[in-house]
Amino acid sequence: MNNQRELTIINILKTNKSLSSKEIFDNLALEISYATLKRILTKLQLENTIATIGKGKATKYSISPAYELLQPINLDDYYKKEIDDRDIKEKFNLKVITETLNAHPIFTKIELEKLQNLQNIYTNNVRQLSESEYKKELDRLAIDLSWKSSQIEGNTYSLLETERLLKDKETASGKTKEEAIMLLNHKDALDFIIENPGYLHPLAVSKIEDIHSLLIKELDVQKNIRKRRVGISGTNYRPLDNEFQISEALKCACSLINAKENVFEKALLTLVLISYIQPFMDGNKRTARIVSNAILMNKNYCPLSFRTVDAIDYKKAMLLFYEQNNISSFKEIFIAQFEFAVNTYF
Repeated sequence: MNNQRELTIINILKTNKSLSSKEIFDNLALEISYATLKRILTKLQLENTIATIGKGKATKYSISPAYELLQPINLDDYYKKEIDDRDIKEKFNLKVITETLNAHPIFTKIELEKLQNLQNIYTNNVRQLSESEYKKELDRLAIDLSWKSSQIEGNTYSLLETERLLKDKETASGKTKEEAIMLLNHKDALDFIIENPGYLHPLAVSKIEDIHSLLIKELDVQKNIRKRRVGISGTNYRPLDNEFQISEALKCACSLINAKENVFEKALLTLVLISYIQPFMDGNKRTARIVSNAILMNKNYCPLSFRTVDAIDYKKAMLLFYEQNNISSFKEIFIAQFEFAVNTYF
């Protein structure tokens, strides 16, 4: 959608939430006929950009949840506004799971073709590897993933130091014991899903808790679904604070992911929704990354190391989903990291 008239109509609906076609026409500072406006509204409705409520003369138009979910948003422009100046969805929105994501695919046809072509390259590459060569590549990816996943959470080990730790159990000087444990736990969790490829299929709350337990072993982090409120730095979004509501939200996410047929969609939704729900006191994003990779590997798809993702960009894309329920920036990260993984490993 690149037509200025369409953008003008969308901006009017963004400002006014719900309007009749007559009200939209009266707000337009464009020289178009009412019949032309109706044709544009029909087109936008077919594209899932706008939604309608009511029938006939009582029809009201509003921005479609699919448009809110998928419209491209420039992160630099978005974060020019300070936390308290951003107009956000402060409360957890269960409907984005049970309705919006349930009703709308998150990848375009072109995006899926690109991802599938990359997957075909990966499949062809793996066929040519011996068992020992495949294991060597998987170990290399596991080191990169353990390092980057931990770095996103503030771990200061370098990639080289991580490799020494995971291969030779050699800790780095000047680093905390907890940092080493975090990295070793990543490797344990990855080893577990490699040895038990079907463990997370179908996805269930108890199985997500099991992966979380592996990741926070010997760290001062509470196991299982949290029972109290948690805050997220950098945003005014407030996750659920009731244990039973958190558990129910996670069950809904599992049901959604299990119902999706496309593996890429399953993996991306897992990454985003476990983080959005924040079911644990700590370790949510780490758990999301491991569980998402388990879903890919269970179907013999290329896992992601996230090695080249910028930690700040990752957090900004995630916060965008928290605040606007918009998945566009995180989807870009997912596609780019899948392409990197296919071109770098195996």
